[in-house]
Amino acid sequence: MFFQDRTDAGKQLAKKLNISRPKDTIVLALPRGGVPLAIEISKIHALSFDVVHAKKMVHPLQTEFAIGAIAEKGEPLLNKEVNIEQKWIEQEAARVREEIARRRKLYDTFLTQRSLTGKDVILVDDGIATGMTLFAAIEAVKNQQPNKITVAVPIIPKETYDRLKTLVDDIAYVNIPEQFLGAVGAYYQQFPQISDEEIQTMIKHLDN
Repeated sequence: MFFQDRTDAGKQLAKKLNISRPKDTIVLALPRGGVPLAIEISKIHALSFDVVHAKKMVHPLQTEFAIGAIAEKGEPLLNKEVNIEQKWIEQEAARVREEIARRRKLYDTFLTQRSLTGKDVILVDDGIATGMTLFAAIEAVKNQQPNKITVAVPIIPKETYDRLKTLVDDIAYVNIPEQFLGAVGAYYQQFPQISDEEIQTMIKHLDN
């Protein structure tokens, strides 16, 4: 057990970051779990805050099985081990895009979307298991031509860390366990599901 809750994880993660251009740095949360951590980082380092929406695409007959992921302003990132008809991929991509648009509209009541062009971006989540949604988010962020991308996650499996090193400029983390326990929540004392309403409350009170 490494973290009391997501707020604690965000505080610990903030200590691992070196911010060289604070006025040109944006903390970008992956909702929903990454939001409390990103808020702590933005407060501690006095940085701008926004979100990037990414979501798993699931198998039509086995909804617990991910066939890929998609992020706003990005193309579907598919699990290469999955063999599935193109029509199912297109239908699931459309469903996920609709959900992402719904969340963006919901959150934009309290957020101003920020241009990432030329910025140093810190992409934050509450942990990584397979990394599928994070990889989709990275590609979407790259499409906006930032100056630098740092992934900030409190807990990360070694094999995922090794892959990430080839995709981003820097990685901030608290721990790389020798044996990953298989679920991010296993490293938190408190790891509740977060609702859209709770996210709205968090960002509404953020001085951004």
